[in-house]
Amino acid sequence: MAKNQDEFDYVITGAGSAGACLASRLTENADVTVCLLEAGPADKSPAIHTPAMIVDAIYSDDLNWHYDTVPQKELNNRELYWPRGKTLGGSSSINAMVYIRGGHVDYEAWKALGADGFGWNDVLPYFRKSEDQQRIQDQFHGSGGPLCVSDLRYVNPLSEAFVRAGIERGLPYNKDFNGETRMGVGQYQVTQRDGKRCSAAAGYLNADVKARPNLTILVETLATKVLMDGTTATGVRVRTKGDERDIIARREVIVTGGAINSPQILMLSGIGPADHLREMGISVAVDRPGVGENLQDHLDTGIAFTGKTGRSYAYSLRALPKQITEAVRYLFTKRGMLTSNAAETGGFASTRGEDEPDIQFHFVPAIVAPRGEPRSKTHGITLHSYVLYPDSRGTIRLNTTNPEDHPLIDPQYLTKGHDLQTQIDGAKMALDILEAPAFDDERKALYAPEVRPQSDADWEAFVREKAETLFHPIGTCKMGREDDDMAVVDPHCRLYGASNLRVVDASVMPRLVGGNTNAPTIMIAEKNC
Repeated sequence: MAKNQDEFDYVITGAGSAGACLASRLTENADVTVCLLEAGPADKSPAIHTPAMIVDAIYSDDLNWHYDTVPQKELNNRELYWPRGKTLGGSSSINAMVYIRGGHVDYEAWKALGADGFGWNDVLPYFRKSEDQQRIQDQFHGSGGPLCVSDLRYVNPLSEAFVRAGIERGLPYNKDFNGETRMGVGQYQVTQRDGKRCSAAAGYLNADVKARPNLTILVETLATKVLMDGTTATGVRVRTKGDERDIIARREVIVTGGAINSPQILMLSGIGPADHLREMGISVAVDRPGVGENLQDHLDTGIAFTGKTGRSYAYSLRALPKQITEAVRYLFTKRGMLTSNAAETGGFASTRGEDEPDIQFHFVPAIVAPRGEPRSKTHGITLHSYVLYPDSRGTIRLNTTNPEDHPLIDPQYLTKGHDLQTQIDGAKMALDILEAPAFDDERKALYAPEVRPQSDADWEAFVREKAETLFHPIGTCKMGREDDDMAVVDPHCRLYGASNLRVVDASVMPRLVGGNTNAPTIMIAEKNC
């Protein structure tokens, strides 16, 4: 993939959802040269491309940064596992492929927070530009874009039962969560093409794009710092198998490492909170106190029952014959059970009876195994719920000045506002849905929590002991107005106080969207090409 060159118009520091999009779009202009850097390997693993191998991707030693948070005091001092993609496509190569944009109100909120030009009517054209919608043709969707959005080729009968259960509990049926409203239950659409994952790399870095003479892609190459001449970015220092060299950017360095890596590389480059940088022995190039602040994430609680039948997904002897048959089927047809993303159905609801949702559900026709045991041998069903708009805010800080060491990740879950109570209310709703008549022939015994909570105190104990991330960190280089001391970039993603330097990824989101974060990240990149 690499051409023999050390100077380019643009150097992009991460080939994830945003970086892949930017590299593809920028090199549509044959007069522009781009170097795209990726710390991980090329995206060749079957665990990436086979949707049902999502667990393998999430726990892969090769495709994953394997982050952990610092102990979370409100979660019984547990350290939470934060998988993030480390390969071409970034986290879009290991995620659950659920295509959700968030609510129209989310982007109006961004605009109110200083992200001018990011209101709903402003961003919709870029969602449509990125999309190759396979079913829905209306004013909300686009066709012909790089990112294929399709219905699942296989849906487990228990996932269909979840939709019926939600309706039995009074939630409306929703055929398109990316249309007029998110409220209700239904099948999720996914980023898949022909039964295979359509990551940002598969969509934006196809063979034709990779063959462009003006695009150089360097894999297994870690960006260690942005080179600064005063307050002007001039290039990127990279490390490949222990060897370091500098790559010069004639026009711009574009930082696209995501909510963890982007603030880390900025701080290693002397851009961030001056006091913290001095504590770490780093010379201050640009004092931006907001770098590493405003960390937000969706915290998830799963309610589970063991199952009476073998219809759910599990690594059991009773399931083995079908799994072998389905593996052969997928190999030859790219259809069947191995096209499942596990989180096949879900929905949105309000715990307060309002018009806009405050929680989201992901139903999985399986018992989700605890960390360290990624393959559950027990048949059953799990309903995940999480707070869409948490009040809690955390931080990313350097642990050492070695770019290969993980930073300190402190999301500070459940430390502010109504987060805990909404988390509890969402878990209660999940239990109520799983106890609907639609599951009577499947539901066997309560599995998580092990004992039915009798009070809010019981629910609180369960949440504190079992809640985990839903993999949506954002906000650590937030977009905002120049007079906002905590803003890091302007609405064009240009870093305040610096020249020739942009940050374009989920870290610039001022606030979490009410839903999954992959599609909004790609939208931000499309808008900044």
